[in-house]
Amino acid sequence: MDTIGSPVSASSIKKDSLTFLKSLFNSTEDDVVDSQAAPLPFLSPLANSVISSCSKILQKPTEELQHCFDTEHPNIMKESLVYARSFLEFCSYQALNLMTRRPDYLADKNFRRLTFDMMLAWDGPSAENELNIETASCSNQEVEDEEGWSLFYSNSTNMAAQVDEDKTVGLEAFARIAPACTVIADVITVHNLFDVLTMSSGHKLHFLIYDKYLRSLEKVIKSAANVNTSSSASNLQLAEGEIILEIDGTVPTQPIFQHIGISGWPGRLTLTNNAMYFESMGVGLYDKAVKFELAADMKQVIKPDLTGPLGARLYDKAVMYKSTSITEPVYFEFTEFKGSSRRDYWLDISLEILYAHKFIRMYNLKKFQQLEALARAALGILRYRAVKEAFQNFPSNYKTLLCFNLAESLPGGYTILQALSSRLSLLDDSSSQHDSVRSPRANRQLRQPISYLTLCRHKIVSIDEVGMDKEEMQQIGDVCVGEINPLEMAVKQSKQDIGRAEAAQATVDQVKVEGIDTNIAIMQELLFPLIESFNHLQRLASWEEPSKSTVFLVLVTYVILGGWMKYVLPSIFIFVAIMMGCNRFANYGKPLEAFNITAPPYRNAVEQLLALQEAISELEALIQAGNIFLLKIRALLFAALPQATDRIAILLVILAVVFAFVPVQYLILLAFYEAYTREMPLRKDSSDQVLRRMREWWYNIPAAPVQLIKPDDKKTK
Repeated sequence: MDTIGSPVSASSIKKDSLTFLKSLFNSTEDDVVDSQAAPLPFLSPLANSVISSCSKILQKPTEELQHCFDTEHPNIMKESLVYARSFLEFCSYQALNLMTRRPDYLADKNFRRLTFDMMLAWDGPSAENELNIETASCSNQEVEDEEGWSLFYSNSTNMAAQVDEDKTVGLEAFARIAPACTVIADVITVHNLFDVLTMSSGHKLHFLIYDKYLRSLEKVIKSAANVNTSSSASNLQLAEGEIILEIDGTVPTQPIFQHIGISGWPGRLTLTNNAMYFESMGVGLYDKAVKFELAADMKQVIKPDLTGPLGARLYDKAVMYKSTSITEPVYFEFTEFKGSSRRDYWLDISLEILYAHKFIRMYNLKKFQQLEALARAALGILRYRAVKEAFQNFPSNYKTLLCFNLAESLPGGYTILQALSSRLSLLDDSSSQHDSVRSPRANRQLRQPISYLTLCRHKIVSIDEVGMDKEEMQQIGDVCVGEINPLEMAVKQSKQDIGRAEAAQATVDQVKVEGIDTNIAIMQELLFPLIESFNHLQRLASWEEPSKSTVFLVLVTYVILGGWMKYVLPSIFIFVAIMMGCNRFANYGKPLEAFNITAPPYRNAVEQLLALQEAISELEALIQAGNIFLLKIRALLFAALPQATDRIAILLVILAVVFAFVPVQYLILLAFYEAYTREMPLRKDSSDQVLRRMREWWYNIPAAPVQLIKPDDKKTK
């Protein structure tokens, strides 16, 4: 499988890169094309413009690029749409590989314009597509304020709706170009990112929205780089390789409250790629941070929960953290006047780190593989934060921008994790060491942690921490020229089950009813066949109709003595399978008829509370009876009543001898006879006497004593 990018010396990267790009995009389209070879006849005007721009960035003639493409991909037929798109991908990927080596490329409007033009050209790459779209010069027509934001961004969707429809990018074009720049999109979540960006623009991506997203992403990345070099990182005493991903609670009007039991205090919460840290607010300073581990396997549970003052469960704005390292759960309350978006955001990013470490342990990843997995999670969190700050948008579980969260929420998401582990298995710890003996072909096939290198280029982490040689850093992305990435295939395969899962969940939501009486009525109707079968067996065992009871007794005796008991359960399974098959062919294509339930009489709220109280009382009595039974068994085991204990011990010895020497089928037959003939006229009087004596004997057995110890309710900080 051929991947994007080719080795380029570091000196050529640094040589006039910034001035070169400026001069490139300040020229017109005709100048760009004329400065290179003649336009390729099989490409559209916009595709020729993009190819010419890539040629100038790579400092290679267009003919040489085409020759390299034909050499590396000889199986792609010329004069076809696939050939034009594949050649465009080949040139675009190599150009992006070179441009993304500058740490400030997201701040360059020319870079943003070129990547968008690459997507436009991918939608219409061949000469048959008459797309006459203005390219680099379009970026000069924007009106920007002092901060660099367009004046139209206050309502970017309405502004974008006025743009010509031909100047919008579709899903497939975005999915083929955006993941080539690792910081912009991940191949696992690229479709979800497109859906979020185009949620209010008719599933078409306009440049204003795309540009707004990249500007927000650039600010978020700069903020993350500054935080990891500020005093906040040193105060937490982070481990080697640990980076800060998010901090909240620093604004006095929006603190985060930590609740343990009935105690609560404000502070700030910090999320890293290994743990969460809470620093309680003191007098002008923060106290020492308390660490909540996410990396080690401590049976951590993170979920939304209710909280409030003095332990009251009033507000649905908290995240609960529980693990084996703490005695009781900790609740982090994210105060917010309206909604719970702040809590939901922290819940998602915390689970992303937790799931990433779970993935690392599941597949036993090595050093560089661990770095790459955590870097993917970190970049996903930065993209999520950029979308949240730019558009105030929170995608649903199936539309999440976090790859590990997506794998957990999608039906069959394990296939995504398997594909990702296969991708990470290409990484080798030895790739960080310079090997002069390695052949050029081996160097070309070298795989490196691209997500981690992206964090290095943006100065969020240091390249020196893992000993990589800066001269060998190559941006080899997940996208492949003319091929679909295995990760993308796994995501598409998993998403095919979303429709069925959502439809099934919709039916579940429809049949949920309120009221104890109504739910009991539904359960009784559903279990009606089993209940009727049990009642029929009870009527047979009561010997109200001796003839039927005798026939059933003889039949069961024949089944047990004839050794047919082992076929009873398989016969039931076969019968149910045949019934299901008949129903399938009889009702093929027909909707399932509704199950008719006779609703119980209406009860008001007070009557329902009284019924609930009565049900709870009955449940309590049942639990008490179970406890008394267990305590009496304990008294027998510890000889609280010696005579009864002696009898039980002798009975157990006799039963042991019987089970050791008597065949099992005779024991089953004996147990059946004893239970079935208990109400038989010949045995009824004697059976009643035996049961009465057993009840009296059981009644005289004392229960083992129980002493309740009150727990210490003192809570200290």
